[in-house]
Amino acid sequence: MSLSNVYSVGLNNVGSYQVSGAPFASGSINVNSTAKKIEFPYVTKWIQVIPHTGSADDVKVGFSENGLSGNNYFRLHVTNNQNHQTSYMEPMHLKVTELWLSCDGSDTASVDVVAGLTNIPVERVTNVSPSGSNWSGSVGVG
Repeated sequence: MSLSNVYSVGLNNVGSYQVSGAPFASGSINVNSTAKKIEFPYVTKWIQVIPHTGSADDVKVGFSENGLSGNNYFRLHVTNNQNHQTSYMEPMHLKVTELWLSCDGSDTASVDVVAGLTNIPVERVTNVSPSGSNWSGSVGVG
């Protein structure tokens, strides 16, 4: 029997993004100047990063190690106050397989990462970009 007619979900499978995402949560991730990689077991439907306390003013968030070491990242402000209020980003609807986090210099921070996962295997992203997974090497990713 031929296996050429075996179909499975892929990056452009609309149904994978119409249903609710499977939950992913990783709390109290310690971030410092060394780039930290958060790998998702499936392609995400959405992601959210919630910074907590630490000596850092900001946490850098990128989609590749190159982006984080270059200038293809964004910053989240870390709120250090006694009321334990946190600043956070709204969920971002992005298809990613990993996030990269770091702080400047000797600064540190604690963050939580929450995501909704599709049922699309990470391998479906591996050959999408010039450098491999998670669109590394693409414009705006680094």
